[in-house]
Amino acid sequence: MKLVNTLLEAFNKTTYPVVGHGKRDIQVLKDAFDELDGTIDSDIYGTGKVIEDFQAKIAAYLGKPSAVFFPSGTMAQQIALRMWCDEKGIRKIAYHPLCHLEIHEQNGLRELHQIEPVLLADKNSLITLEDVLQMKEDIACLLLELPQREIGGQLPAYEELEAIAAHCKAKGIKLHLDGARLYEILPYYGKTAAEICSLFDSVYVSFYKGIGGIAGAILAGEEAFMTQSKIWKRRQGGDLISLYPYIISADQAFDERLPKMEQYYHDAIELAAMYNDCDGITTRPVVPVSNMFHVHIELPKESFEKLLIPVFEETGVGLTGNVRDFGEGSSYYEVSLGDRYADIPKEQLGQAFTLLNQKIKQIIA
Repeated sequence: MKLVNTLLEAFNKTTYPVVGHGKRDIQVLKDAFDELDGTIDSDIYGTGKVIEDFQAKIAAYLGKPSAVFFPSGTMAQQIALRMWCDEKGIRKIAYHPLCHLEIHEQNGLRELHQIEPVLLADKNSLITLEDVLQMKEDIACLLLELPQREIGGQLPAYEELEAIAAHCKAKGIKLHLDGARLYEILPYYGKTAAEICSLFDSVYVSFYKGIGGIAGAILAGEEAFMTQSKIWKRRQGGDLISLYPYIISADQAFDERLPKMEQYYHDAIELAAMYNDCDGITTRPVVPVSNMFHVHIELPKESFEKLLIPVFEETGVGLTGNVRDFGEGSSYYEVSLGDRYADIPKEQLGQAFTLLNQKIKQIIA
């Protein structure tokens, strides 16, 4: 049996898993439907009260005239970028080297839409105004991901974001927001979703990440743009006869968890401080700007996994089930906090970090 499976098994057996909202099991769907009238009509091919009301609700929340529900963010974003390229007559878009479209979508943008990406910034840094100003290629659209997940959920200063948006508007470059985790950054910026989205021509948000729904995404923008997106949604097979299980789950999770985003953010700051008090461990960012951050360890993946398992078993606290290599004898993992964190007794959590630090010192001393 591989060690990573052993780590995951140890994590799954803990009494107090730290990350997320809970298990992704069918109870999530059962809870969403628990108090609903079973005679409510389902949506049919993108029409009907269930889908239309939810789309209107999220459009208003994002401050956009129109919104369309998609089964996945991958589909929604590729369609948005394709439409901007068609409108501008330019087959290039710009984004970060660790953008989801670049590293997780099997070259979908290139293979399906013949669109070439222009990679901005070093992979370990955020895109800055200077990166945009120095760009030599003509592009149809710039995509910004807020927060930038693959580098620990970092965010630019809001003034930098405004400056980039102003430059794009002046140059006729469309600006698209990968807002998969938009809700989670609102406490840090002290802005509403609509205020942030006003800087962007199109916006994507997810309903299964921080919100904790089953699946699904919204693409939002101007009315004509969103009407065209429905045609592309049909072309790409996203216009399922009914999407109501995803929509009802998304709606329930949205109402339940949106008010908790500030608490998740403060929980992340508290937890990151505990990690940074351990020898050989740093978080990225040191002080989180949302409910997520990365934990970097000065130990190889295998060594750290062996160390973690007894911590889990002795304290009942599960820190992670997935450690990854980071090169040069180091490793890391992602932390994204939700409902679970509040259920962990502080004394128990403190014991876990005391034991973790003791075991690391024994190895790196």
